[in-house]
Amino acid sequence: MNLMKLVARMNYMLTQGDLDREVTSIVYDSRKVEPGCVFVCMPGAVTDGHKYAADALEKGAVALVVQHDVEISVPLSVTVLHVPNPRLALAELSAAWFDHPAEKLTTIGVTGTKGKTTTTYMIRSMLEAAGLPTGLIGTIEVICGDVHTHAVNTTPESWLVQKYFADMVNAGIRYVVMEVSSQAMKLDRVSGFTFDYGIFTNLEEDHIGPGEHADMEEYIACKGKLFRQCRIGLANADADFLEEVMAGHTCQLETFGMGEGADLRAVNVQRIHQPGYLGVSYDLEGLEHYSVRVDIPGDFTVYNSLAAIALCRHLGVPQAAVAEALDRIQVKGRLEIVPTPGEYTLMIDYAHNAMSLEALLHNLRAYGPERIICLFGCGGNRAKSRRYEMGEVSSRLADLTVVTSDNPRFEEPMDIINDILTGVHKADGKYVTIPDRKEAIRYCMEIGRKGDVIVLAGKGHEDYQEICGVRHHMDERELIQEIIEGR
Repeated sequence: MNLMKLVARMNYMLTQGDLDREVTSIVYDSRKVEPGCVFVCMPGAVTDGHKYAADALEKGAVALVVQHDVEISVPLSVTVLHVPNPRLALAELSAAWFDHPAEKLTTIGVTGTKGKTTTTYMIRSMLEAAGLPTGLIGTIEVICGDVHTHAVNTTPESWLVQKYFADMVNAGIRYVVMEVSSQAMKLDRVSGFTFDYGIFTNLEEDHIGPGEHADMEEYIACKGKLFRQCRIGLANADADFLEEVMAGHTCQLETFGMGEGADLRAVNVQRIHQPGYLGVSYDLEGLEHYSVRVDIPGDFTVYNSLAAIALCRHLGVPQAAVAEALDRIQVKGRLEIVPTPGEYTLMIDYAHNAMSLEALLHNLRAYGPERIICLFGCGGNRAKSRRYEMGEVSSRLADLTVVTSDNPRFEEPMDIINDILTGVHKADGKYVTIPDRKEAIRYCMEIGRKGDVIVLAGKGHEDYQEICGVRHHMDERELIQEIIEGR
């Protein structure tokens, strides 16, 4: 492709060489440089791409995109572009490379501390039920037609985002819904295009620390960027920090929630608890008027489904398609109820920190279960504070805590379990320790009785256990089935 075409929408300064030249690819990882490519020197948290300019040129790069001068003599045959922000430049170059595919799609971005994954799956289910083929980019996977690709990041790097968009266009898909993390906004992974719709689920103090956000102000600001980069914004009217997140928004704004001020409201909320089933129902008021039932429990399910309904209203999705989607929605590892012969309810959830576990257990308690049995472990080679906090939360809010192994990585499982027990002992809940996760699940199922809710927390959609640097296949759904079958 001609470099002049690639940079047509960019802010840059040409400091050396010629723009009227053909290039073979756009590369931002020096290990993947190939002859004829443009190499984008991106500063990162661990290293700076500018340090690898010489390596890139040696491998055949014909153009460099830099933020500052590199510490080598660049041959005059190489084109050099100076840009204020290499990450933004990568996003703009990538969009141009794939011929701006977002402009051929209806793009829907979902941001928030919690609820992104479930909301994106709800939206996709509703659009698909209405006969509108929809792609998805998220924490669990990327879906393009019948092709499901395992996800590495909540939001991929900008080049990959644009490639996925292009793949969807080529597959005849015209709608895409994606999770937009605060890191993605901070690192310009979703720059280079304007979202048609942006959705804000909620915001709580999270992702503050080294490698993430310096403070709450930065976290809020990054979430808010989406609403200066979309045409229509749909926001949870009941969310904390709503005003701060929406400060300076440039989109047309609409709200959903349970309070009187929301444009789309849920009223008459009812929790449904039957053996092996938890759900919620409510009536819509405001912009829509009909009854809704969702086969996922919790107040946050009300908000997630409201967000999806608010979006689908703009796209003309009929009520029947909404009802059909919500009647069969199940998101892997997110309040995922697994059928068993018992009269208890068994679910798998990704709650892997104290905040998400506390929210989960509070919501389950609202269903009036006989007992909540909470099974979880914690990952190795991670902050010990998470172990103490999760142990205390479960001991305080569950009737029985079953402490087991998660991903021990390079630590001894019992060392991690003992750290969790330090937190467990800060409250007065009953607990047992069973290091083998399958045996721990078996124990929960054997003691479960009518009216109990058993939650397997922490692994969620993961289908592996990481031990000493090796990922071993382990899917809790398969373990449950093996236990049922006596294997």
